[in-house]
Amino acid sequence: MARPLKTLTRLDGAVVCEECTLADSPVSRMRGLLGRTGLGPEEGVLLRPAGSVHTFFMRFPIDVVFLDRNLRVLGVAERLRPWRTAGRRGAKAVLELAAGEAARRGLRTGDELELVA
Repeated sequence: MARPLKTLTRLDGAVVCEECTLADSPVSRMRGLLGRTGLGPEEGVLLRPAGSVHTFFMRFPIDVVFLDRNLRVLGVAERLRPWRTAGRRGAKAVLELAAGEAARRGLRTGDELELVA
C-alpha cells in the first residue's frame, strides 16, 4: 500500500507537488495510477525505485519526471499519453504529475528536490 502524502519541493523552497504519494513497495508501484480517472494539479506519485514507467490501461496523459537516487531531475517526459512507455538511464525514482504540471512548476534537468512532512 502507498505511504502517506508528503510535499515535494525544490531545494529553493518552490513546491513541486503538494500531495505526493510515496509508492515504494512492489504492490504500490505496480498499482501506481491505474484505475484513476485523473490527477489534480496538486497531486503526484513518487515511485521508488523505478527507472521507467508505462501508461498501459491509463485514461489520461501525465508528466513523468525522472530522478536519481538523490532526487535530482535527470529529465522530463511531458504529456505522456496512455499506452506509452518512458524511461531514463540512471533514474532511480520517477515522479508522476498531471499533464502540464512539470512545465507549470518550472521543473528542469538538474533541479534538486526534497520530501518534506
